[in-house]
Amino acid sequence: MDYVPRRLTGEIEAELRRQAAVALLGPRQSGKTTLARRIAGGRDAVYLDLELSEDRRRLEDVAGFVRAHEDRLVVLDEIHRTPELFPELRGHIDEGRRKGKGTGRFLVLGSASTSLLRQSESLAGRIAYVDLGPLDVLEVGSDAEAVTRLWVRGGLPPSFLAGSDEESLRFRRDLIRAYLERDFLQFRPRAPALLLERLWTMLAHSQGGTLNLARLAGSLMLSTKTVNAHLDLLEGMLLVRRLRPRHANVKKRLVRAPKVYIRDSGLTHALLGLSDFHSLAAHPAVGASWEGFAIETLLAAAPWMTLPSYYRTSNGAEVDLVLDLPGRRDPWAIEIRRGSAPKVSRGFANACADLGVERALVVHGGRHRYPTGDGVEAISLPEMAALLRDW
Repeated sequence: MDYVPRRLTGEIEAELRRQAAVALLGPRQSGKTTLARRIAGGRDAVYLDLELSEDRRRLEDVAGFVRAHEDRLVVLDEIHRTPELFPELRGHIDEGRRKGKGTGRFLVLGSASTSLLRQSESLAGRIAYVDLGPLDVLEVGSDAEAVTRLWVRGGLPPSFLAGSDEESLRFRRDLIRAYLERDFLQFRPRAPALLLERLWTMLAHSQGGTLNLARLAGSLMLSTKTVNAHLDLLEGMLLVRRLRPRHANVKKRLVRAPKVYIRDSGLTHALLGLSDFHSLAAHPAVGASWEGFAIETLLAAAPWMTLPSYYRTSNGAEVDLVLDLPGRRDPWAIEIRRGSAPKVSRGFANACADLGVERALVVHGGRHRYPTGDGVEAISLPEMAALLRDW
């Protein structure tokens, strides 16, 4: 297998029929270029990689280039490297609309969501955004071998599809080095690569832990403001997720700091030096790694406008993932367990009562779906992802 079909292909095609421009956002090596080329291959299109000086030179006369290709889909890869293009594109989109060519003009690709969103503000009302994450269980298959492989290697296609665990790990280590020595410097030129590597590695060791800026700052000998800026960078490049705490109107002391996860499990394992399932299974971070993997899997499948959070009180009531689904008054509560026969904790039951949830589910590493009592249902990770996808 050298390619895994992506679920978002149809959504991107639909957005191109609706809007003049579509921005495909995702972390580096998540498959944006491959998917864009496949979409472009089905229509009259021209592709430019803006990391290449030769392709950038073709855009020195933007007006002439766009007019020469006004009847074609123009794919602009790594567009966050040339933010000055966005105001130019606005005028050409408006000109095209006056000519009756108001849709399917541009497909732009970027690896830094926060930066790209800010740069593309001039295209408001003219651009749609689609997030392409790493591969998930709905794409690679729900059998145990595929799920374990996806968890261990992560969902970046070159890592997942590598010929061996060693080859996969080498790819991820090279990617981490590329981020540290090149990509991060584009957005924070003065950030030392060694410090960013230490921060990234510390986050891997504390995967799923509540954010303690003061502790991180002390360990790195930096200010909390600087550490927070570095976290903003990692989050903006779609490498880290800060899962916000959910507040409830209860007379209990709530944990109010976000939980922090490295979004791709394969990168987490590379930072921890874990090469295969056996080394992962013996590591103290195995439970937290599975939790982060499950959360990313479920959020990738969840419907648009779903609001994720977690809930924890000082006396031990906790929900790993709270989902406020669009159109629903009450949230869903999800507890995540790696074992195939999970037991519902009293803290989870108490938290569900606090939140007044619509559904309470325990997502586990097995294959079966069954009630556990007290209105809680146990469900496998692939089946839960399919449930959210079809919502």
